[in-house]
Amino acid sequence: MAEDPIIPICKRPSWIGGSALALIAAPIFGLTGAPAVAAERPGPQPLAAYLSARVAAAEGRSATAAGDYAVALTGWPDDPAVAVRAYREAMISGDTALALRAARVMEAEKVAPIDVALLDLAMAARKNDRAAYDAALLRIDGDALRILSPVLRAWGAWDRRQPVEPGLDSAGKEPVARRLADENGILLAIASRKMADQSARVLLETMRAPADTRIAAAELMAGQGDEANARGLLSDPLVASDRKRLGRKPDLGFGVSRLLARVGAELVGEGPRPLVIALARTALIADPGNDRARLLMAEALVKDEAWDAAIAALAGVDPQRAFAHRAAVVRIGLLAEAGRSGEALMLANGLATAKTAGLEDWQVYADQLIAAKRPADAAPWYERVTRADPPLPWAAWLQYGGALDQAGRRDEADAALARAVALGPDEPLALNYLGYSRIERGQDVPGSLALLERASKLAPDDASITDSLGWGYFKAGQIKRALPLVEQAAIAEPANSEIADHLGDIYWTLGRRFEARYAWRAAALTADEAEQAALAVKLAR
Repeated sequence: MAEDPIIPICKRPSWIGGSALALIAAPIFGLTGAPAVAAERPGPQPLAAYLSARVAAAEGRSATAAGDYAVALTGWPDDPAVAVRAYREAMISGDTALALRAARVMEAEKVAPIDVALLDLAMAARKNDRAAYDAALLRIDGDALRILSPVLRAWGAWDRRQPVEPGLDSAGKEPVARRLADENGILLAIASRKMADQSARVLLETMRAPADTRIAAAELMAGQGDEANARGLLSDPLVASDRKRLGRKPDLGFGVSRLLARVGAELVGEGPRPLVIALARTALIADPGNDRARLLMAEALVKDEAWDAAIAALAGVDPQRAFAHRAAVVRIGLLAEAGRSGEALMLANGLATAKTAGLEDWQVYADQLIAAKRPADAAPWYERVTRADPPLPWAAWLQYGGALDQAGRRDEADAALARAVALGPDEPLALNYLGYSRIERGQDVPGSLALLERASKLAPDDASITDSLGWGYFKAGQIKRALPLVEQAAIAEPANSEIADHLGDIYWTLGRRFEARYAWRAAALTADEAEQAALAVKLAR
């Protein structure tokens, strides 16, 4: 089932559509200043490349930035400031060779961030280079990432067919290390065939293992031929397990990659972005088939609105494997945010009209149609969503009603919005939309005001709802009650064209013509094309 849709807090939307792990997010940035340009440095090429890289990085063009930083680092091979920036962009773009070059410079200057050891460890795991793996693990033991050491050591022991218990036992009583050890103990037992898949599934469900651990366990189970227990673990919307291949054979890279992605997923919400990106990238280096890490990378990049880089991060997702559908949904949202609405709409249409299409696909396509200002086309898809089994909450009906309202199908919209209020009687957005739409049509003014008053009481700090109530009073002829509310809303949201338009209408009715014109001109600054035409008529009066 799709997640509850997010509805913007406005009355007529343009669309209605382990804290403990923070201890490993210790200072990781190293030296971040500009390069110390010395007199003996070579000619302008490194400087030009460096400046070009800074611009590209600021614009989210990580591949270009990494290429320019590579040129700058060649010209200034010992500069730690250049190396730090080159390393970060290389980790975003996937330029492993540049990341390694920059890492060696930072280590020589003793400014390497803690995640450099993860880079070496991931490469060693991928190549099954046990000596390099042990060396990287020793470095991790003595740093802020040491809570990962017990699990990393256990996977190393498993790879060498040695007892894994001593490594996991070293987690001690530290809560995060213990939790990771318990989860990976089950994964290792599945990989070693020391635990029946049914028992592992029950244990994971009992301990409420996070989605990433359950997905890793399901991959192992499916790889061993137990599709039933594997898919029984996957109620998570991250995975369309009924559509794509899931199974994986375990190796050292698999274990390391799943651990790093697991920790990155825990930190992506509020952890330091460079560390999350490093965890995602090293997870991919350890196992290029870990599509979950690609999604994690995209999510981390979105924090800085690096839409193009986030889209590029999803390019390698295997279309035949389990994360393909989730990646497509995420890609649609990223394309829309990047201003590539035509591509987003085309991809959403493909999902919604496919034979395997389901609730989330219809929802995503309808949202894109609303964003494209095609509410009449969106309404049937939202209507499909409302017919889901089990029934969806109030928000689905609010979106359906909103689309009908924007399409001019007022009576049908009123019925859908009323259903939204019936399902969410204490939801201010539903109350507000129904009350506002009715009072605009002069329908049941006392009842509509009651809806708006209740919405305002539930959300007193919401400027749009405050404006709705004030506008309701104005439509009901209670201008003295209306004015202070709409003025309050305009102060709270000075860029909201609809609120400013309402304020101008009230001022004009009160004979305050100069203030009315000022409010309408303010509204015109942020109004859309249709609204500007209406405002121009008012100003021409």
